[in-house]
Amino acid sequence: MLLAVSSFAAQTHTIQAVRYYNSFDHRNAALARIAPGDTVITKTLDAGGYDQAGKKAGERPNPLTGPFHITGAEPGDAIAVTFVRIRPNRDYGFTNHRLGVFSLNPEMVEGLYPRAFKRGAVYPDRDDILKWRVDLDRRVVRLEDPVSKVHRMEFPANPMLGCVGVAAPGVFAPTSAISGPYGGNMDYNRVTEGATVLLPVYHPGALLFIGDGHALQADGEPTGTGVEISMDVTFTVRLHKRANLQVPRLETPQFIISVGSQPEFVSSLDRGLRLATSDMVDWLTRQYGMEPWAAHMLIGYQGRYDVVTVAGSMALRIPRSVLPK
Repeated sequence: MLLAVSSFAAQTHTIQAVRYYNSFDHRNAALARIAPGDTVITKTLDAGGYDQAGKKAGERPNPLTGPFHITGAEPGDAIAVTFVRIRPNRDYGFTNHRLGVFSLNPEMVEGLYPRAFKRGAVYPDRDDILKWRVDLDRRVVRLEDPVSKVHRMEFPANPMLGCVGVAAPGVFAPTSAISGPYGGNMDYNRVTEGATVLLPVYHPGALLFIGDGHALQADGEPTGTGVEISMDVTFTVRLHKRANLQVPRLETPQFIISVGSQPEFVSSLDRGLRLATSDMVDWLTRQYGMEPWAAHMLIGYQGRYDVVTVAGSMALRIPRSVLPK
């Protein structure tokens, strides 16, 4: 079982970053120090570096808020980050103009319509993104331009965070464009309000980074973007000593989830599937006391796989309703 450590006098911190990093590097200076049990109220930029006022405040790709140093976190531990609030804080977002070639056979899109759309349609330096109107009151997103003759292109919003990760192991400094066992740019659309993300700790303080908010994203992020937007975020952190996690995990009210997290759009999905499945076997046997054969049968007949990113990460979900008591 995981041993949770909490602060005796949990505090709430309102923290605004003035510098945004683009790597999960343990050498990045800590934005703040927080204790297990504390709550943080903060903001993130969109993937292009723009804030809630549409002002350029960071650089592409995926500028990160953080890192947050967690008191007492040591290598071999894990942190559990529960997202209490993930809300868009402006009335527009943006997406790529078409599916990525990593999502289909290249000949299916090249020549069909150009990658470029209109320069300045959203930001002055981009010609390949579309503007989506985000109705904060109705909680819907709608494509503003171009306009389809047959579909309104309006959908319920489902705010999520694409980037949640700790400083990567060793002296590795992966960019905020990829993911791995440390989390990172996982782009998993189940990292929403109420979800808890569990991450391995590789360096003292863990050094937690967040960013890359999406108002909406399909499974797999097949265009290479969600509806990219700045966010208001509130989260709490718990510390689990000697957890020895190998990959990120999620807990939601309905599921426990293992994530085979690896660099997106350049990795083999079958490897991501094996990583997620192996971790779930470990989780079920260690924490739920299941015999290995029973864990295999539960996965084999109740497991649900998600494509987290096309040619990248996979996740395996087990419904809580079928777990041992």
